[in-house]
Amino acid sequence: MKQTILKSKLVKVETGNIMIAVLNEIKAMDLGINAGDRIRISMGKKHVNAIVDLSSVDILPDEIGLFEEVSKELGIKKNNVKLKIKQVPNPKSVEYIKKKVNGKTLSYDEIYEIVNDVVHNKLSDIEMSAFVTATYTEGLTFEETISLTKAVVNTGNTLHLKNKLIVDKHCLGGVAGNRTTMVVVPIIAAFGLVMPKTSSRSITSPAGTADTMEVLAEVEFSAEKLEKIVEKVGACIAFGGTVNLAAADDKLIKVRHPLHLDPIGLMLASIMAKKKAVGSTHVLIDIPIGEEAKVKTFDEAELLGTLFESVGEELNMKVDYIITDGSGPIGRGIGPLLEARDVLMVLQQHENRPLDLEKKSLELAGIILGFSDKVSRGKGEKIAKEILQSGKAWLKMKEIIKAQKGNPNINIEDLTPKAYKYEIKAKASGVVKKISNRSIAKVALAAGAPAVIDAGVYLEKIKGDKVKKGETLMSIYYKSKEKLKKCLDILKENPPYVIE
Repeated sequence: MKQTILKSKLVKVETGNIMIAVLNEIKAMDLGINAGDRIRISMGKKHVNAIVDLSSVDILPDEIGLFEEVSKELGIKKNNVKLKIKQVPNPKSVEYIKKKVNGKTLSYDEIYEIVNDVVHNKLSDIEMSAFVTATYTEGLTFEETISLTKAVVNTGNTLHLKNKLIVDKHCLGGVAGNRTTMVVVPIIAAFGLVMPKTSSRSITSPAGTADTMEVLAEVEFSAEKLEKIVEKVGACIAFGGTVNLAAADDKLIKVRHPLHLDPIGLMLASIMAKKKAVGSTHVLIDIPIGEEAKVKTFDEAELLGTLFESVGEELNMKVDYIITDGSGPIGRGIGPLLEARDVLMVLQQHENRPLDLEKKSLELAGIILGFSDKVSRGKGEKIAKEILQSGKAWLKMKEIIKAQKGNPNINIEDLTPKAYKYEIKAKASGVVKKISNRSIAKVALAAGAPAVIDAGVYLEKIKGDKVKKGETLMSIYYKSKEKLKKCLDILKENPPYVIE
């Protein structure tokens, strides 16, 4: 295509750093340009490569619409600035994505090209969606999974800790509450092992670990600052998104979730890349199983566990896995503040602490402590219990909170919800046989969690408890009548408690 002169028209829309320009449909047809093609936009010595979108109404044939990222890059602040337009080839990665869509196997170099372009915002959402969909429909070979993991690590930041033994954990999720990380990390660090834990915010749940930790301290730091925190106190509990560790993965996750796709190869690469990026040498994978958990059966969990071990071997990491009960919530609080309250109750050994959260946390901590040659086989859980009961874990958590610019003197009373409270009563006497993860999570989300930190659900009765008719089963913390109505509608359609 020859060079064409068009006039700028500013479009007040941000795209998340993806360069997009809009051409008039008729003009684009004349130029032989289609939606999704790339053009170079030049003004003097400045130029930008942008993805083409088309319009039949808002953009005239002699105009080019510039989304905010493009106009900022070129330094254009007004309309009618003359710009030179020339079509350029699409990135090579687009061809590699098409290759995967057609069922072909990709090399490391091809996968790296795709991942690198994802990181540098050179691909459209449609192109990234095509890649994710292809990994789901065509699958990834084991070699492709390793290549993807390494490419994600190599295109993002990494922590450079000097310790020979660096431990980590990850839970596959699908269980309401389950805030074990915030109990495990201070136990491990109090023992003397290094645990740089980066976690996610909620995507579809009432709270992620980062959301819950943010109730107690800041969670967004640069990689350099995070290294200093870990060097000082031996651990951190931070949001991985701002550290730019495995940056490509965060972008692909945003594409995956609206599609409700979680390809095994992509999931393995996603988790293991983040562990490799923080320098982990030993990792524990928690795989909850249950009807409403992400993993349904023991056999499926076993297969996943062995895959994690194999990927770990290729990355020079020791990986263990544990299959846990995912049939119902862990802990009593569902929502950032209520889950943080649960954590403090366990660490401070409050008499009314959620014992199921404590039990599972000690089991996980025991396995992780077993990575140390200072811990005899089978003794890890006992040591973890001693650290928790002695108060050393709480003292270490206070150090972590202080290092992350929080208040280390925070107490359970400081975490009393200020939201309105509505109690759900038992309609019959009996024993709680089951509590639905899915229903409880939906109610907590409808109540306003995680955006409203003290919104959510508190389980007054848990599995195994005896209940009398009229007793409170659960409390809903909400901010408005509209929110409460949504919660009650969900409870009517999906009662969470099974009482027999």
